[in-house]
Amino acid sequence: MFNPTQEDVRRFFCGAWAKHQAGQPVEALEAIAANWIAEHPEWHDDFADAADAVARQYPEGSPGGNPFLHLAMHLSISEQCSIDQPRGIRQAVELLARRQSDLHAAHHVAMECLGQMLADAQASGQAPDGATYVAAVQRRATRNAHPESPNK
Repeated sequence: MFNPTQEDVRRFFCGAWAKHQAGQPVEALEAIAANWIAEHPEWHDDFADAADAVARQYPEGSPGGNPFLHLAMHLSISEQCSIDQPRGIRQAVELLARRQSDLHAAHHVAMECLGQMLADAQASGQAPDGATYVAAVQRRATRNAHPESPNK
């Protein structure tokens, strides 16, 4: 199993963005990462210098959050959808994106659900529950479809 360090992740994102900016060939995963970075112009400077990115700290509650964590979650959700793991996540995110008419916004909602699943797993000491995560995304898609009915 691949277990990158924080430095590895930050160098990957900075490298993908640098290649994208220079018009150089990129690997498939780098292309996905660069596309998500492009969606977040407020953080382009954070990806400009890999050495600076590796040294930078983003304490919990930092204004604007941690762009590397945020982009890693976009990348995770993209990969989850591409292989439909956990089972049903692709359909749930697609439904959410249709309901919001925006894949980017749908990812941000799915991130909240993903973050909750990971926090619950960490708190319980149990493995992450993919089925609960997918169900949460589905509920959010349904709720967004019927904003006047908060119980849906």
